[in-house]
Amino acid sequence: MKFNKKTIYNILFFGFLIFLFTPFGLGTRAKLTQGVTYIKTMVMPPKTEAVDNRKGFNSNFPLKGIVNATDVNLKDLKGKVVFINYWATWCPPCRAEMPSIQLLYDEYKDKIEFIFITSDDKPKVDKFYANNNYKLPTYNILSNPPKEIDTQSIPATFIIDKNGKVALSEYGPANWNSSKVKKLLDELLTQ
Repeated sequence: MKFNKKTIYNILFFGFLIFLFTPFGLGTRAKLTQGVTYIKTMVMPPKTEAVDNRKGFNSNFPLKGIVNATDVNLKDLKGKVVFINYWATWCPPCRAEMPSIQLLYDEYKDKIEFIFITSDDKPKVDKFYANNNYKLPTYNILSNPPKEIDTQSIPATFIIDKNGKVALSEYGPANWNSSKVKKLLDELLTQ
């Protein structure tokens, strides 16, 4: 059976309504969110910017390393591909996409820079990571982010090319371990 976009959107909409009004525990809610995330990613994969349309920005953005990381400033990462993800331990959509991010990190940690930004404190992140076997380099913000990578919603993910320009912006959860994301990262690494 082949579904068109309208049918898939309707399924996602009604699934969201069921999700919203059903009293699930946090673990069940996260699993449902993860399932919806995978479907959403298949229908609407993260959109990349064409090289000519990418926007550069003032990359002076200091971050305090709190778990699996030392302090860093984004400006010092120019010349590298950077994966930035804003998240929180209490956020079900963030929790839903974390397994795919950990898999992507495991495969690309020696090729690109990963920055996971949270407002949670170190003990909370340590506990969350220990319970889920995550090893992601995590930071707290020390100053306001540049507007091109600033967000009021989480999860939000930005992939920065070697020239310090935004190659991808995605608001909401996604399957980050997909072949489309890996293809983008591989292309950015060769540019």
